[in-house]
Amino acid sequence: MRLLLAAVVVLPLLGAGAALLPAPPGLKGRGPEQAVLRHGVTVTGAVLAAAVLLALGFDHDRPGTVQAETDIGWIPALDIRIHLGVDGVSLPLVVLTALLTFLCALHSYHRGPGGPRPAAFVALLLVLEAGTLATFAVLDLMLFFLAFETVLIPMYFLIARWGGEGREGAARKFVLYTLLGSVVMLLGLLLLGLDAPGGPTFDMVALAEAHGRGLSHTTQFLAALAIGIGLAVKTPMWPLHSWLPDAHTAAPTVGSVLLAGVLLKMGTYGFVRIVLPAVPDGIHTLAPYLAAFATTGIVYGSLACLFLARRGNGGDLKRLIAYSSVGHMGFVLLGIATLTRTGVNGALFANVAHGLITGLLFFLVGAVKERTGTTDLDRLALDGGGAALYGRAPRLGGLLAFGAVASLGLPGLAGFWGEMLALLGAYHPADGLSRPAYLVCMAAGALGTLLTAAYLLVVVRRVCMGQPPTSGATLALADVRAHEFAAWTPLVVLTVLAGLWPALLLGLTDPAVQNLLPGVSR
Repeated sequence: MRLLLAAVVVLPLLGAGAALLPAPPGLKGRGPEQAVLRHGVTVTGAVLAAAVLLALGFDHDRPGTVQAETDIGWIPALDIRIHLGVDGVSLPLVVLTALLTFLCALHSYHRGPGGPRPAAFVALLLVLEAGTLATFAVLDLMLFFLAFETVLIPMYFLIARWGGEGREGAARKFVLYTLLGSVVMLLGLLLLGLDAPGGPTFDMVALAEAHGRGLSHTTQFLAALAIGIGLAVKTPMWPLHSWLPDAHTAAPTVGSVLLAGVLLKMGTYGFVRIVLPAVPDGIHTLAPYLAAFATTGIVYGSLACLFLARRGNGGDLKRLIAYSSVGHMGFVLLGIATLTRTGVNGALFANVAHGLITGLLFFLVGAVKERTGTTDLDRLALDGGGAALYGRAPRLGGLLAFGAVASLGLPGLAGFWGEMLALLGAYHPADGLSRPAYLVCMAAGALGTLLTAAYLLVVVRRVCMGQPPTSGATLALADVRAHEFAAWTPLVVLTVLAGLWPALLLGLTDPAVQNLLPGVSR
């Protein structure tokens, strides 16, 4: 198990280095570009296989215990260690990351990156995967910070070199926002680790077990505030979200899938893994403000999407889904802000559900753009470029409608449970928090679910329904291809499976949450 987890983290890095080397003569296939893209599929497939084996070998009777643990000294003076391990909180995110990266590599193999130097594209994709997986697997604050920052450079270049219109400005905005947040977060991590009782330690397990003992309320408050700001930028929390719509709109399809599917989860994972257990008094003070910002993000994101979906407003379909992420991640933050087991479990469930559903939606939007040449909603609806998708490409239209109803939280699909549990957590927040204030947040969140249904149904009506063009040349539109079916089917199946069998995921997260929130009864 230790070797499997180490392989999950290290294999992408080794694969990234190998991608930059010339392919052996027998493996070049039709050319070096095909060889390096096939190399990306092979490496990400091996990482996915290792992640699945890790999940199968995981002791599901002890999901609250750190397993597959490796603990090696690195910098003894500061007790910084190469400490790896997974539990019920991190394991689903490790598997989700490995799955989405493999599907992105498969998509790129058949579609091509559409820009310069495929070898650099594959290497950056693998470095991005390594950084994300390491973020979820490491149990040392300094290693967490290094992994957290590792993803910035590959995502910057994926957007800046292989993105669409406005890609350079969007990439710069993404890096600047995240770097500024990370500087503040580093100060909080140093404050937490250096002021730890018994001497400096950056071990996340030890800090979680101490549960803030020996740290003054001021230290906990400052650490929670600083770390929380850095994590909130990556989540992204309103009003620190403005980099996200530009990044998603400009990014290539695989960049948007990974950005929404896994990178946003790094921020919320940090709240659950570090802030909640290590500085409980500090986050208790900040929780009402976090809930208020989260609820504002839910309503704001939904209203922005509703504006973009209306005819004549020049809405972009990719930008609309990006704003929907602001609302959906607001539910994750609201669940965390309740400081209850119910709310935090809902947040973790919504994390995974959002990765599956939004990853699928960005794949579908990329397919629509490939076929019609645009993601502008007015052009799609008015000139027949994407209107009447049910009649012109029924499978593609059906999948887009499926992704929309999953995203709006239809019962029986994955999007329902996380949002419902987050709202239930707000109905009964942790002791010491103002219940009337959280009831207001719950009501606003419920309003957000209604607005979400409104704008997604408008999108489905405008893009999928209507009369197809009468011209035979205009009518022709390719439906779902074989490689697209292979890339999208796992996301559809898992979305249905998680919706019908939520205990599959909640059975992993709840014991781990109990360990991270000792003394919390509900």
